[in-house]
Amino acid sequence: MEYRIPLIAGNWKMFKNCNEAVDAATQLLDLVSDIENVDILIAPPFTSLAVVSEVVRNTRIDLGAQDIYWEKEGAFTGEISAPMLISAGCQYVIIGHSERRQYFGETNETVNKKIKATSSSGLIPILCVGETEAQRDEKKTFSVLDKQIEKGLEDLTFDEHHSLVIAYEPVWAIGTGKSATPEQVQEVHAFLRDMIEKRFGNMLAKATRILYGGSVKPENVSELMALPDVDGALVGGASLNPDSFSKIIHF
Repeated sequence: MEYRIPLIAGNWKMFKNCNEAVDAATQLLDLVSDIENVDILIAPPFTSLAVVSEVVRNTRIDLGAQDIYWEKEGAFTGEISAPMLISAGCQYVIIGHSERRQYFGETNETVNKKIKATSSSGLIPILCVGETEAQRDEKKTFSVLDKQIEKGLEDLTFDEHHSLVIAYEPVWAIGTGKSATPEQVQEVHAFLRDMIEKRFGNMLAKATRILYGGSVKPENVSELMALPDVDGALVGGASLNPDSFSKIIHF
């Protein structure tokens, strides 16, 4: 198997004001100073990106945004564009998170527009996919994921996909304390890698990092990271505390 550098990403969601974000980033930086061969990412709220960027610039920690709009500028009140995120110090963008899909009308079509805008700007997109508990119970997991990947990456070229990261986040395991079993996680990650291979070829499939997101904690991260097709984690609640997040990064 080709070596893929693990990526541990912290999604801070709608938590932390500017001062709290700077404090957390500063603490985390100290706690991960010994880390090698692991990419680290934090995604604060938009309001904290620029100030956190000052803390993590030229360090082990990269900066990501939690969403993006596909136009570069215009009369789109409340939206944020790729050039704005780049100027705030971002390298990554989380796209299609289940909470965006569930609460804010995100669709596979809008995800596709955001992926294209992100890729063409030089930012690295993290495409989130996952099924609800009802869909898993109805044995629709793979058909749901198939559609999310197919529509989300529609008309994307090999070059545009090159830096893409995929995050599998079973909706039923986000913030619920539930976690998919290692067998369930590996089965889905292998399926996703197979989809990338069929669409873009073996070389890209081997290079694509696929993260797991869904109640990742210091207690279960080692077992998850030992799976052959798990290349990192998208961490929610446990990333808010620098101590617990650093333990996950030290898997």
